[in-house]
Amino acid sequence: MSLPPGFLDELRTRASLSQVVGRKVIWDTRKSNQGKGDMWAPCPFHQEKSASFHVDDRKGFYYCFGCHAKGDAISFVRETENVSFIEAVKILADEAGMPMPEQDPKAQEKADRRTLLAEVMEHAVKFFRMTLQQGVAADARSYLERRGLKAQAIERWEIGFAPDTWQGLWDHLIGKGVEPDLILGAGLGKPSQKGGKPYDTFRGRIMFPIRDARGRCTAFGGRAMDPNDNAKYLNSPETELFDKGRSLYNHGPARTAAGKGQPLIVGEGYMDVIAMSEFGFEGAVAPLGTAITESQLQMMWRVAPEPIIALDGDTAGLRAAMRLIDLALPLLEAGQSLRFALMPDGQDPDDVLKANGAPALKKLLDGAIPMVQLLWQRETDGKVFDSPERKAMLDKVLREKIKTIKDPSIRNHYGQAIKEMRWDLFSTKRPNQQRRQQNGGFQKGGFKGKWQPPQNAQATTKSSALANGQGDAVTVHLRQSVILAALVCTPQVAEEFETSLENMSFRNSEHSDIRNLILRNLGASTEVLRENIYSALGPDALENLLGASHVAIIPCIRTPGDADKARMTVAEELAKLETVRGLDAEIADAVEDLAGVADEGVTWRLTQAALAAEEAVRSTQEDKGDYVRGSNGANVSRDERSALDALMETIRFSKGS
Repeated sequence: MSLPPGFLDELRTRASLSQVVGRKVIWDTRKSNQGKGDMWAPCPFHQEKSASFHVDDRKGFYYCFGCHAKGDAISFVRETENVSFIEAVKILADEAGMPMPEQDPKAQEKADRRTLLAEVMEHAVKFFRMTLQQGVAADARSYLERRGLKAQAIERWEIGFAPDTWQGLWDHLIGKGVEPDLILGAGLGKPSQKGGKPYDTFRGRIMFPIRDARGRCTAFGGRAMDPNDNAKYLNSPETELFDKGRSLYNHGPARTAAGKGQPLIVGEGYMDVIAMSEFGFEGAVAPLGTAITESQLQMMWRVAPEPIIALDGDTAGLRAAMRLIDLALPLLEAGQSLRFALMPDGQDPDDVLKANGAPALKKLLDGAIPMVQLLWQRETDGKVFDSPERKAMLDKVLREKIKTIKDPSIRNHYGQAIKEMRWDLFSTKRPNQQRRQQNGGFQKGGFKGKWQPPQNAQATTKSSALANGQGDAVTVHLRQSVILAALVCTPQVAEEFETSLENMSFRNSEHSDIRNLILRNLGASTEVLRENIYSALGPDALENLLGASHVAIIPCIRTPGDADKARMTVAEELAKLETVRGLDAEIADAVEDLAGVADEGVTWRLTQAALAAEEAVRSTQEDKGDYVRGSNGANVSRDERSALDALMETIRFSKGS
C-alpha cells in the first residue's frame, strides 16, 4: 500500500516515541531527563540489567548501546508487536487519531510533483534574495536596517524582496523553464480573473522563506512596504507543500536548539523569531499569522515539554494567550504543559530586546507563569467577588474548565492549585466588629489579646478561669481538634464544610496550618492529604492531632472513610462551637457589669450563661479517665468542669454567698 506524501512525517510528528516505548520498558529515573526528552531503560530487545537503551524523544529515534538496535516509532512497533510496516503505521495512526488514507495508485506521481514544487520554491528564494540587492529594494533595505538586521542576519535568514511589478517572478520562472502549472501550484502566482496573464502573488514585499522541519521551503511570508496595504503580512496560500495550521516558522533550527537545552519560545511573528535568535534565543518559533492550532501545539510538545508562550503585551496578545489555554487544557499530559511570559504593555520580544537587551528578555522568560495561574488570572482580573453569588459563579466557571482536562492526575492537581489561589483571595482575615467600646481588649466573639480584669474587681473574680479566659479556650480547642481529625480521616466530606472551616479562628498555629492544608486539598484522597500535611508540617502534626485521647475515642476516627459518621461528627462539633460563641457574647455583657455591684439581673444572666456552657460541653463519648458527670447528667471533660466550676464560683460571689 502506498501512502500519500507527508503522511509518515505527520505521523512521526504526532506520535511520541517515549510514550510508545514506555509501554514496553521501565525508565531509569536516575539517568532519564523527561524535560529534555532524554530517556534511558534496559533494552527490550535483549536481556540486560543496565539501562543502555536510549530514546531521544525530540529527534524521534532510539538506539541500544548493547545490541545496537535502532529505529523510530514505526520500527519499534514492528519489532515489539511482530507486525508488518503498514500494520505498525495503522497502530500508531489509531493512537494519534489520524485516519489511514485510502490506497492511492498515483502516490508516486504526487510525490514526484511535490519534489518539483519544492524545486520551484528554491528558485523563488534565490530570485527574491537577488532582488533585495537591487536598486528597487532600497526602501526595503533601509527598513531592515532600522529594525536592527545586519547583512549577516539577512543572509542567514535568506530574506529577500518581491518587486512591485505584476509579473516579475512569473517571467523569471518561465525564463528558467518552469511550467506555469507548477508556478500556480506552488502558490507563487494567481490566474487573472479577466482572462489575461497570471500575476505574482507577492508584490512590493519583504520576503521571509518558510521552511519545514526537513529544511524544504514550503511557503513565504511577505511584509508589505506600502503602509496603506490592507494586508501588512501575507502568507502563501495553502498548497500541496504548505499547510499553514501544521507549520511553524523556524521549526527545524528551533528543534536543534531545544535538543541542546535551550527553551522553546513561541513568538507571534517572523521578526520576533529572528530578533530572539539573533540575541541567542535560538529555540524560537512562530505560528503563521493565525491563532495556534492543535497540530502546531502538538508539534511544539514534540520539541519541548513546556514551550514558553512569549506573546505581545497588548490586548490582542492577551486574547491569544487566553484562547490558547482553552485549546491546551484537554491535551495536557504529565510533564507536558505551557508557560506564559507576557511582555510589557505595548511591547513584543523584539521591542524588549532592542530596548534592554538579552538580560531583560531572559528575566521575563525565567519568570514565565504556569498555565493554571494564567487561567486563574483570566477569570479573576478586574472582577469583584463581594457576594456569595459571584463567588459561586467563579467556582462554576473554573470547575467547567478543569473538567475539560482528560488526565485525572493533572485534573486533580489543577483543582488543588485553584483552591490554593481561591483560599489566598478569599481568606483575608477581617477584624471582628466591635460589639461596644473595647473594654480591656475584650470584643464580641472572644478575646483580643489577654483580658485584664477591671481594677475594682474582687480577688476571687480575678483568679477565676472565667477571668483569665482559659475555660472557653480549652473547650474550643478540644472541639476544633475533633473537627480537624474527622476531616483528615475522611476528607471527602470536607468540601461540605468549606465555609465553616474558612471562618474558624485558631489559637493553636499547628491546627491553623492543618485547616489551611485541608482547604487547599479539597477533593484529594486521604493518602494525598496526609502526605501533604506530613511534607508541610512534619510527622508530629498528625500524630499530635490523631493521638489525643479525646480524639482517638471518636467513632469516625476509629473508622476512617465512613462519610456519614464523619459528616455527623463535624456538624455536631460545629454546632457546639457556635453555642460557645453565643456564650462568649453573653459573658462579655456580664463581665462589664462585674466591675460594679452585681444585682439580680447580673446573677440571672450569669446563671443562664453557665447552663448554656454546661450544655455546650456535652461529649458524644464517655471516658472514665478523662470525663466526669455534669449536673445535668451530661459527660463533661475535667477541663470543662473546672471552667464551669469557676463560672459558678463567680455567680455565687456576685450573689454574696
